[in-house]
Amino acid sequence: MSQDPTRVDAISLEVLRHAISAIADEMNANLVRTSYSPNIKERRDCSSAVFDAQGQMIAQAESIPVHLGAMPYSVIAAINHVEAFAPGDVIVLNDPYSGGAHLPDVTFVAPVFVEDRLIGFVANRAHHADVGGKEPGSLAGDTVEIYQEGLRIPPIHLWKGGALSDDLLQMILANVRTPEERWGDLRAQKAGCAIGIDRIQQLCQRIGQSVLLDAMSAVLDYSDRRMRHQISLLPQGEACFEDVLDNDGILNEPIPIRVRVAIQRDRIAVDFSGTADQVRGPVNAVYAVTASATYYAIRAFADPDIPPNSGCYRAIEITAPQGSVVNACLPAPVVGGNLETSQRIVDVVLGALGKLAPERSIAACQGSMNNLAIGGVDPRTGKPFTIYETMAGGFGARSSKDGIDGIHSHMTNTLNTPIEALETSYPLRVERYELRPGTGGQGQYRGGLGLRRDMTCLAPTARASFLTDRRINPPYGVQGGQPGALGRNVLIRDGQEMPLPAKGAITLFVGDTISIQTPGGGGYGLASKRDSAAIDHDRHEGRL
Repeated sequence: MSQDPTRVDAISLEVLRHAISAIADEMNANLVRTSYSPNIKERRDCSSAVFDAQGQMIAQAESIPVHLGAMPYSVIAAINHVEAFAPGDVIVLNDPYSGGAHLPDVTFVAPVFVEDRLIGFVANRAHHADVGGKEPGSLAGDTVEIYQEGLRIPPIHLWKGGALSDDLLQMILANVRTPEERWGDLRAQKAGCAIGIDRIQQLCQRIGQSVLLDAMSAVLDYSDRRMRHQISLLPQGEACFEDVLDNDGILNEPIPIRVRVAIQRDRIAVDFSGTADQVRGPVNAVYAVTASATYYAIRAFADPDIPPNSGCYRAIEITAPQGSVVNACLPAPVVGGNLETSQRIVDVVLGALGKLAPERSIAACQGSMNNLAIGGVDPRTGKPFTIYETMAGGFGARSSKDGIDGIHSHMTNTLNTPIEALETSYPLRVERYELRPGTGGQGQYRGGLGLRRDMTCLAPTARASFLTDRRINPPYGVQGGQPGALGRNVLIRDGQEMPLPAKGAITLFVGDTISIQTPGGGGYGLASKRDSAAIDHDRHEGRL
């Protein structure tokens, strides 16, 4: 280790970078381990990160991209809203118009003090399976204002100086359908922050404050240099791309998202001018979500091995017109912006980059998180229940590989809920869980297959909300590849199949089955160039 307190040598920097990243990973593991809800414990729908005192992300756990790129905006919002931090403070927030992304994603921000000096923050974000609103699961696909989506929490102390604000807690729990589960998950988030604070303080004791602070600054600069170098290797120029969301859940009209990407030397400008104005339905995205999706797409395209932190994004300039579907204003509903619009933002940014560097292009992945929430009263316990699920689908084909079958892609990185855990926790029965043959877009390289998951309601009644896309406009292929298959939502009642829209809510009765059938990924290259052995293998595996 360098003895100069203002310098960190390259070897020590790499060691400390991994040490800080390990802290973020341990925070997230602790959150998952102590959580109550299957959505966090089984699906791992949560993220954790370490920040400096200015709110710049230094390191993140390997978790959910749509969370992580937006979390710095939450930390900065907390900094701006709190006059002074003290040891033991924990700020809670979920308001998309005050640093959040959408209401189910609850963020904790906690200061880290070493010898009475604020040296940084730890933060985590977890998707809570219910935060109130008009439908169980807080996932209504037909809301027209954010007040219908659930409880809004601006940045505020939930713990102050280590003391719990019981009044605030009771207000939160009074507005949700499953208060015991929510309190358990909130405590898990607190535990995640606590382990992060402890580990950073231990690291400071080992190496000293000045070395750690220098390392934090150096990590940001290192990622900045690497990102700029990778950008400089890309072809110079600009390209435009456009794709659409199927609809907003209110009007059955496509919603265009347009982007112009310009590369000049070591910088990238991303301009969403021309994108649709914000809409009535819940697919609007706040700026933090748009930035998160853009950052993810550029880093994935340029070099996914660049250490992910705020330094990566210094070379990226984003223009998102205020009042558009990618930079919505209050009181626009936004629950689907974080879930569905973020995926389409990735599609258009990658599409534009693929025009500039065709050899790196990738066909569109399934382009939807296929969100489903079901809630009601569990007849086994007499208590309310809510389940939230996202469904995997087909990955887009690349220049040398087929797309991956049945996988979460881009802005989501969650797992599925295991059938055993789902059926134990909820009055539901999984009837089918399988890949959808023939759904990958054809090409020299085939798109990944979508999947099908059918669940039967065992409660007398329940409400099911679904927020999906790519049911009308399929995931695109590239370089002559064919698009992936559309997804489908179906209600099966008394043996009869009834198609459901991409977004909406219905009442389920005992014995009803809801079937979510997810899109396939787009294909790459002309199908006539596909290797005959690959076709035979697909036929043998039942993929065609």
